[in-house]
Amino acid sequence: MELTLLLLYLFFMSTIAMAFLSLAPWLPSRGKDMKRIFKLAGLKPGEVFYDLGCGEGKIVSCAAKQYEARAIGIELALPLYFICKIRQLFNCKENITFKFKNLFKENLSRADVIYVFGMKGKLKNKLKPKLENELKKGARVVSYSFPIEGWIPEIIDKPTKKDLTIYLYKIQ
Repeated sequence: MELTLLLLYLFFMSTIAMAFLSLAPWLPSRGKDMKRIFKLAGLKPGEVFYDLGCGEGKIVSCAAKQYEARAIGIELALPLYFICKIRQLFNCKENITFKFKNLFKENLSRADVIYVFGMKGKLKNKLKPKLENELKKGARVVSYSFPIEGWIPEIIDKPTKKDLTIYLYKIQ
């Protein structure tokens, strides 16, 4: 029994480590910044919204509930994915999907809006090439806290010194 619990614990922890190596450690976006995030995104009902590394799923839930978007969260850390699935049960919305998946294996070509809170180096070296290859013209990318090097943002939102910067990019 103890060995089983230990193996289960190690499995859960390994998924958290994989998520960290993939894009970023889990650090939730501030709740107070959600209005700014969605204002920049310009999310409309029926659009396809992706949160890459969605954590516990609060931004995905907001996109589906308040903006009536087709909201998809991708998460690689199993404990966080379970929290997302519980959140999905309580939302009772058909327009929410959570996937336990490496975001680099997800086809993002249908996305209208991508939201990401990733580490600077991973954004530039791993995610940027994927987005450039897959996103359709007119898609928007909202990057929380870190710029995507090599891209010129349409908008840089930082109302005060204490606020985190949010970057909006549009695919040409």
